[in-house]
Amino acid sequence: MAEATRLAETESVVGRKEEREGTSLREYAESLLVTVILALFGTSFVVQAFKIPSQSMEQTLLVGDHLLVNKFIFGGRGSSYEKLLPYRPIRRGDIIVFKFPYDDHAHYVKRVIGTPGDRIKIVDQQLYVNGRLQAEPYVVHDPGAPYDSFGDNFPPPSRHFLQSNIRPEWREQIMNCVEKGELVVPPSKYFAMGDNRDHSWDSRYWGFVDRDAIMGRPILIYWSVDATSADYNDRSLVNRLIGLVDTLIHLPVRTRWSRMFHGVH
Repeated sequence: MAEATRLAETESVVGRKEEREGTSLREYAESLLVTVILALFGTSFVVQAFKIPSQSMEQTLLVGDHLLVNKFIFGGRGSSYEKLLPYRPIRRGDIIVFKFPYDDHAHYVKRVIGTPGDRIKIVDQQLYVNGRLQAEPYVVHDPGAPYDSFGDNFPPPSRHFLQSNIRPEWREQIMNCVEKGELVVPPSKYFAMGDNRDHSWDSRYWGFVDRDAIMGRPILIYWSVDATSADYNDRSLVNRLIGLVDTLIHLPVRTRWSRMFHGVH
């Protein structure tokens, strides 16, 4: 009798243990699933990582800066319920990440200079918006850069002043947007330029940014590594792996510690 009781108790303990292990596995699986769903939701709708591959936004953003982009801030489209959400319109001076209008639609990062309805004019590198000279403390000019009659005095007075480095699509459209010597930004379009004004291929050369192409606004530099544009030019798998290994080996030396966790403005 006693032996039968001990056997029953042992089977009960084993059963409870197996039940707990089964419950723990289910809980772990459920937690993992929830984590994956939240991560996918976050990267799809809220925040996404982005790295700077070119010098067009120096000194605000350097090649090798790794950013977190807020994809939620510009999400509104005018619905009534959006008053309850932290949306806001895109403003002049905002740094934006967007899909390039042509080719493979790579992501670019520039600063908004003109919003819909704005009148843009550049005279001897000085920016005027709606007839007012703009203070641009973030802009960098390179004294050694060759004179660019098109970029430094914009828009052109006629098609005769269009240069070869302009996108063909923009070459056909640009003069249709010029009124009285100023470029007028159409509805749902934005005019964007880089802070490194003499080394930026931007809206002057390829046209407007469509509202639907804007992904979000960079908010934080979470990591920065000393790099050059050449490090990002060759995107073959072998060179990407070589670059990754080299970065990991020299991580403490190449990391720009002073730039980490800085806000982007």
